[in-house]
Amino acid sequence: MLFPSLIFMVSCLHAVSAIWPLPVEWEHGSSVLWLSPDFEAVYKNQAPTPVASLPLLTYLLPRSWRWHWRNNDCSFDFDQSTEKILGAAIERTREDLLSHSFVPWKFHGKETAFEPGVSNDRKFIHRVEFVQEEPSATDKTSNESYTLTVEHETVVIKFVHLLGALRALPTLTQLFYKHSKPGVGVYTVQAPVTIKDAPAFGHRGLNLDISRNIVTPQTVMRTIDALAFNKFNRLHLHASDAQSWPLEIPALPELAIKGAFHKDQIWTVMELEIVQSYGFMRGIEVYIEIDMPGHTASVHAAFPDLIASFNRQPWQNFSAQPGAGQLKLGNAGVVDFITTLLSDLLPRTAPFTNLFHLGGDEMYASCYDMCPEETKPYLQAFVDHAISRVQVHGLRPVVWEEHLLDFNLTLPSNVVVQTWRPGSKDKRSALAEVISRGHQALFGPHTHWYLDCGHGTWLDPDLKNLNGSPIRSPYLDYCAPYKNWREVYSYNPLEDVPLRQHNLVLGGEVHMWGELTDDASLENSLWPRVAAAGAVLWEGTRKEKMSEDVTRRLAAMREWLLAKGVAAGPVANTWCLMNPGNCQL
Repeated sequence: MLFPSLIFMVSCLHAVSAIWPLPVEWEHGSSVLWLSPDFEAVYKNQAPTPVASLPLLTYLLPRSWRWHWRNNDCSFDFDQSTEKILGAAIERTREDLLSHSFVPWKFHGKETAFEPGVSNDRKFIHRVEFVQEEPSATDKTSNESYTLTVEHETVVIKFVHLLGALRALPTLTQLFYKHSKPGVGVYTVQAPVTIKDAPAFGHRGLNLDISRNIVTPQTVMRTIDALAFNKFNRLHLHASDAQSWPLEIPALPELAIKGAFHKDQIWTVMELEIVQSYGFMRGIEVYIEIDMPGHTASVHAAFPDLIASFNRQPWQNFSAQPGAGQLKLGNAGVVDFITTLLSDLLPRTAPFTNLFHLGGDEMYASCYDMCPEETKPYLQAFVDHAISRVQVHGLRPVVWEEHLLDFNLTLPSNVVVQTWRPGSKDKRSALAEVISRGHQALFGPHTHWYLDCGHGTWLDPDLKNLNGSPIRSPYLDYCAPYKNWREVYSYNPLEDVPLRQHNLVLGGEVHMWGELTDDASLENSLWPRVAAAGAVLWEGTRKEKMSEDVTRRLAAMREWLLAKGVAAGPVANTWCLMNPGNCQL
């Protein structure tokens, strides 16, 4: 039922229909409501006991920190109670609505009167209720579902788990727009509203490389804010690689001191904890990858005896990229190194996530002067040890697909296998191949979801071998072309996955490798393409083709990101947004 005509309505009002990602069910009217800047937020807990939402909610870590960071005095309060987390999220939402909203002029014709009038009898929303309901017997602890209604000048958000409330708030925000008249406030033209929503996939992540170029904790925290606004729930930090080791490990202090490019690149213990806590407060699990045994040449700077074939030439015979070098297999010193490394790092990350990534991609048997078959037993022993260390600390191991598909290693059933290649020898996707072997898996193939692709090679031609060098015009990278947002959005991860095995697909991650990305360029490289991947992860696979509605909704998300200070690139030409129906071919 629509609101009665007492609420101001004009025929020229058009909703931008800007919710991104799209909810499962969404019904709305066309009436106007304004949001009171001092709206009352009320939390009602109808569950008999507080309901945990993230792995770390099983830990009791109330604390208050104060530190001096990058010449800025900051204070940070960490309290994991539902009321505190929800209260902080509500205040961030209030700030977004009142200070970081936008006037949607780009979505209307130049002379269109698209805004409601400002009168003394405006109807305001004065109350937002958060109702935590009792879980059903079949409910899962990671449930992120919610319902949201706007009616009778009240917003009601119902959820079982805290994460559901955190996912509802970006939806609520996107219902409102800033009025062009200064100080007037924000309004919706879609009342009443009824939304029922839940994610299609439980793991919705971004894999961010912080090792190949400098990416600071501050930039990562801005990224977390944008991820949360797009309903992601994982941030995978690829924290070490052949080129550098930026992560401080107190038990092995020389690793970062000698392995980082520069002292300013080093992530301290406190900075990592701050970033993980920052993510937790926004419903984002920040988990770490230490790639091994490949991609570990940076360890050589501190522990040269642990690395085989360091900087061996020609490098392309011994590694996927310069510089060459891998942890030795069957080496007691390496076993001790891995034990010390993980015994330091895992207890520090365990309160914030239940995952730890052990890498495993692009391992070259040639580094050991062996063929892959000869390497397998040594690699199996290495991986068994690393996995056992992760499990001892109560975490779930994640590995790249090569361990299973290239080396045919035996992996425990709880190991998550992350896929990145589009197909295998029988032309099935790597995802379909992994789950056919009974493992739970993550998707994100380089053909669709590698955001670093298409920027050109970062390697120079060998002047001593110009005729034989593959580095030549047009200087493409290996995974070109550029993956524009439509290509990201159109990816169907379940295309060749049998329905009976869909339950083994946990979700996926969109990837930003760092060869040509750093602090200065990261946000524009990520957004809005990450948001396009977020829609696939939240909405699931869909049969409809690319439509103008998708373009306009993503363009509106881009405006929200800009209003929040995120340097997101354009989705469409402004003229096309202002003249719907005129940019089709």
